[in-house]
Amino acid sequence: MSTYAAPLKDMQFVIEELVGLADITAMPVCSEVTADLVEAVLGEAGKFAAEVLDPLNRIGDRQGAQLANGKVTPPAGFAAAYKQFTEAGWNSLSGPTDFGGQGLPHIVAMAVQEMWNSANMAFCLCPMLTSGVIEALKLRGSPEQKKLFMGKLVTGEWSGTMNLTEPQAGSDLSAVRTQARPEGDHFRIKGTKIFITWGEHDMSQNIVHLVLARTPDAPEGVKGISLFIVPKFALNADGSPGGRNDVKCVSIEHKMGIHASPTCVMAYGEGEGAIGYMIGAENRGLETMFIMMNHARLGVGLEGVALAERAYQHALDYARTRVQGRAIGQKSGDRVTIINHPDVRRMLLTMKSQVEAMRALAYTASAALDKAHHHPDEAERKRNQAYVDLLIPIVKGWCTEQSIDVASTGMQIHGGMGFIEETGAAQYLRDARITAIYEGTTGIQAADLVGRKIGYEKGATAAVVIAQMRATAKALAGHAHADIAAQHAAFVRAVDALAAATQWVVDTFPKDPNAVAAVSVPYLKLWGIVAGGWLMARAAGIASVKLAAGGDPEFCKTKIATARFYIEHILPQAPALAEEVTGGAASVLAMSDAQF
Repeated sequence: MSTYAAPLKDMQFVIEELVGLADITAMPVCSEVTADLVEAVLGEAGKFAAEVLDPLNRIGDRQGAQLANGKVTPPAGFAAAYKQFTEAGWNSLSGPTDFGGQGLPHIVAMAVQEMWNSANMAFCLCPMLTSGVIEALKLRGSPEQKKLFMGKLVTGEWSGTMNLTEPQAGSDLSAVRTQARPEGDHFRIKGTKIFITWGEHDMSQNIVHLVLARTPDAPEGVKGISLFIVPKFALNADGSPGGRNDVKCVSIEHKMGIHASPTCVMAYGEGEGAIGYMIGAENRGLETMFIMMNHARLGVGLEGVALAERAYQHALDYARTRVQGRAIGQKSGDRVTIINHPDVRRMLLTMKSQVEAMRALAYTASAALDKAHHHPDEAERKRNQAYVDLLIPIVKGWCTEQSIDVASTGMQIHGGMGFIEETGAAQYLRDARITAIYEGTTGIQAADLVGRKIGYEKGATAAVVIAQMRATAKALAGHAHADIAAQHAAFVRAVDALAAATQWVVDTFPKDPNAVAAVSVPYLKLWGIVAGGWLMARAAGIASVKLAAGGDPEFCKTKIATARFYIEHILPQAPALAEEVTGGAASVLAMSDAQF
């Protein structure tokens, strides 16, 4: 079994050089953040991930969470690790300083979160959801609600969840039926919620559930949904946890992966009803929940990056140590490790290049989020918010789909041993599989992309990004470094393909949205692949400048070579995907239901 090692050099390169840490620290709210501070935080986080969380990953997978008498017990070691996690201040890293947080920018927290997910995704899901609750409360909570809940959530003494779907609803939140009856200064919540990650456990003193429900006179559909804070333990007058609220876990799901993370069925109001407090305006709950959901979608996209990185490290370690066969053309002599076989090298480079492209895209979205929230210029905030809105469905959809492919390739490198659980390779594929489903399937992300982000906006933000890609393509032409200049033609073809497909979506959406929906997932994948290529090409250009200036030669040369591999082996998918987008809708819609 390999041990996780945080890819600190690449993380720091992306943060400092590619997305531009200087642009983040130039904002007044981030003025105390320095490159040295970021390096120190990432270094310590890497140690915690490797020494505390990674050893629990296999234990958690084998033991799983256990439910007995309404109480969920996490696997051995998880509670102690959570205590260490919160006491070390990791939960408060990006929390607001007004409530005891450290206020570090999202781009730093994103990199740290990648480490937690690589080392132990099931564990990381708990603090990730807590951070989403913090974000929702920060933007929509009342002063009293913030006073009661924010401090404990920021420190991690209390954890948080999001309760959206119900047995009859699935992803269709307009079908939510949980009821909220007003009673004095609070409401009584009654209903059942499913798929609630870390909905019950004993690692934190209290659990703060954000629950979608309907008030008695609420209109039908999504316009009648309100959002409520429902704590596991009702609060005393001084804000401390009191008696048990009328909410409990009635079962946990038996899942393909992330076994250590309890996925709960939560029953609200089997007695008088659970005490809840409305957050935000009545019948506007979905808007507030989407704050949390978008936060979670970016986090889930990062899970894809993290699991792909871990699967790559695991496969690389195996390829370096597994002896099998002789080198091609060698009929005698010592057998070699499988990393010497060309096809294994191709698979490893496929994994490595995709992981680096995914990381660059996820971190780019995080940096834009920091600017959207904190840039002193309103126009820049709006521009970056539009950029974030475009990127979130791509990061969530493409990075998670890629993580499944990367983890599957890692199993392939292991050969037959990859199919054996003891090697650990299968766990990354099992864990990764859910990421393309929860917080909105890839199809839902694609519908969001072609509808809200391209169709309704008529491709305005997309056009700006594509123009930036063309500027990068121009810089590739005639570049002094041969490996970078060689990327030009393939990259131009890919950008042209994305531009043509985007124009087709813009032209077709108003008159035939069904046709656009039929090819929306290939369009999302096209965006991911081309945006990944764009960032890899930019990274290669930066690496060449650093190399010429005396930078780390091994890192810089590796970055350039990896970018060329991506451009030559991954990016050629772009024209084919564009052809599928612009010409494939009719065949998707041609058959009747009976013909399937």
